[in-house]
Amino acid sequence: MTGVPPAAAPGASSAVKLWLCANDDLPDAIAGVLATHWLDGPEKETAERFMFERDRRQYVVAHTLVRRALAMEVGLVEPELLIWRSPRGRPSLQYPAGGLPRGGPELDFNLSHASGYNLLGVVRRQRIGVDIERLDRDAGALETIARAYSPGEQSWVGQARVASAAWKRRVLRLWTLKEAYSKARGLGLGLDFDSFAFTLADEQGVLGFQAPADDTAGAWIFIELEPLPGVLVAVAVQADRGPLPELQLYQGFPWKRFEPQLFSLPEPVRDGGHGLLIS
Repeated sequence: MTGVPPAAAPGASSAVKLWLCANDDLPDAIAGVLATHWLDGPEKETAERFMFERDRRQYVVAHTLVRRALAMEVGLVEPELLIWRSPRGRPSLQYPAGGLPRGGPELDFNLSHASGYNLLGVVRRQRIGVDIERLDRDAGALETIARAYSPGEQSWVGQARVASAAWKRRVLRLWTLKEAYSKARGLGLGLDFDSFAFTLADEQGVLGFQAPADDTAGAWIFIELEPLPGVLVAVAVQADRGPLPELQLYQGFPWKRFEPQLFSLPEPVRDGGHGLLIS
């Protein structure tokens, strides 16, 4: 993997932190034990409702990852984390009466998973949304997705031959960015994806962003990554509540503290600016 040099010292609490964990990074038997002791009642009930074992395993690994990473971040043990879910399903951490023991009084996190991979984003004072997708998605499904884009975005996607590798990459680059932004807003698929638009460089980077009419944020940071071949990640972070020195990328299940890969963040963007792609 290559990227730009780090911009700040390791461990800065205001950094954007990402954990990328494959299902295979956590053996099934261990995941089951952790789920028994760490997950709360609603999480356990959700896990049991999955019809297929692969989906249940994805859910269990993703949610044990959340609890382990947040426990390390805030200084609480995993079962003590109280996670509240909005009516749209967006989770957030309920702060204990005495506040968070470590790292400051605020925290926001967001989770995404796709076909064996789980992604968790954590940031302190800002809002964050993340999305992860694999490039081997079915072309027919991607054609349906692309019809939800703005006219300008559809035109840009259409410059590549339908179902080609370049066309799939364009469709999914936009999709992950739109998902990440909408999740940061707490709206998920409740936000019309043609109500806001990205201008992307052909190879990498966000060149511009046209926000929906109800967006009151001053600016956003948009990040694109390809941390593994064929796996695309997008991150959206609200950027009007103080500086963000760097991105810290951790890979694997966080059994212990280890050194992340460090990357500089792009400048905030609303109707112009640049994003970052790591590959």
